[in-house]
Amino acid sequence: MPESLPNLSIDATRVAASALSEDGLIDLTTAVSVRQPVSGEATIEARTPCVVSGLLYAETTARAAGCSVTWSVREGHAVEPGVLGRIRGDLATILRAERPVLNILQRACGIATVTSEFVRVLAGTPCRVLHTRKTAPGLRFLDVAAVVAGGGAIHRLDLAHTVMIKDNHWRALQREGRSLGDALASARSRGALACQVEVESEAQVTEACRAGADRLMIDNQTPETVAKWSKLARGLAPSIAIEATGGITLENARAFAEAGSDFVSVGALTHSVKAADIALELV
Repeated sequence: MPESLPNLSIDATRVAASALSEDGLIDLTTAVSVRQPVSGEATIEARTPCVVSGLLYAETTARAAGCSVTWSVREGHAVEPGVLGRIRGDLATILRAERPVLNILQRACGIATVTSEFVRVLAGTPCRVLHTRKTAPGLRFLDVAAVVAGGGAIHRLDLAHTVMIKDNHWRALQREGRSLGDALASARSRGALACQVEVESEAQVTEACRAGADRLMIDNQTPETVAKWSKLARGLAPSIAIEATGGITLENARAFAEAGSDFVSVGALTHSVKAADIALELV
């Protein structure tokens, strides 16, 4: 059972308050540049092709600064260079909102765009691209919503709902003399939505399947090894899902999909995203 995003309106309000507070109580530059209250309008423009994301967060931030926004695009749409929307309000409030709004859009659109590139290279296979928890602190839901906008799927949003046994958890179990089966049984008794296990050897593949794992995460292996281990795993547990992770790129993602992966998880979607080129221009 996959996790799902919460009410993003609540999170957008939190992010907006944080983004605006980072700039201090007043915009001193604008205060000495704009002496009289005057209404203003600006366009928000994409300078390069991108997949749109972050509209709710950007609009909430603009409103918190005292502006209104009208969008001419929709979340998840691929767009060519051009106007994404218009922001209106007192000129001083537009200038205060400019950087926080653009920061949000540039990050979210960048994530959505690179995610869509992975979706493109996986087209024709059943494999889905997933985010990881390698997100910007405080922006987890913005980042994940951008992955979804780009056509990716939701992975693990936090530590509270899905169990994921990784290398250090294997070591912790060994130190305590406990089995993987004991850990997964305990997880299910505590309401875990799913039990996923990272494996680094054939012995771990076998143990994870016999322990009742729902998904194997095959970490830092070649497509050939993924194919071999997937065949082994499905012979032991036919319904088990296979996730390839570690070193997944646009160049090799399809090879992992064709090796039998149901999912590829890519930390680079969020931890080293290239910001989309988006600007705000007064009119």
